[in-house]
Amino acid sequence: MSSTQLKDYLNTHQQLVQATDGLTEEQLKWKAGPGIWSVTEVLAHLADHSIVVSFRIRDILAGTTAQLPAFNQDAWVSGQYANNGNAADILELFRSLLHYNSLLLSRLPAEDWELSGINFKGDTVRISDIVRGFIAHVQNHLAQIERIKQGAAAAALVQ
Repeated sequence: MSSTQLKDYLNTHQQLVQATDGLTEEQLKWKAGPGIWSVTEVLAHLADHSIVVSFRIRDILAGTTAQLPAFNQDAWVSGQYANNGNAADILELFRSLLHYNSLLLSRLPAEDWELSGINFKGDTVRISDIVRGFIAHVQNHLAQIERIKQGAAAAALVQ
């Protein structure tokens, strides 16, 4: 992995901090409707995703041949009552996981980046694919956070 990719990986935390900077607790927890995530729930999902990605990478490095685990993101978010959580706590967990994983990733020789496993869809994925996919996944959710913020602002105007 290039130093640029590692920097992009680590920068996802700062991007989330910037996206949520200045939001009130009410704005962080605002939901457009039932079954639609709040900003806090998006953050919780990204922390969960980071946990799962951490496991997948380590499973590949351990040479496990079992299919890499999937997770039911909606059930995880609702099951942990994520909207009752604290965004700052979630962001701190996310930062800590990024840091810990970056230490591991920076130790890997180039050939280990090509090690692979089978994802829940049956596709072969390399560690480099998982990290690239994680970065892209965060970008998608940053756009979602912006949409939630716009929805909350529009709802506040109506009231």
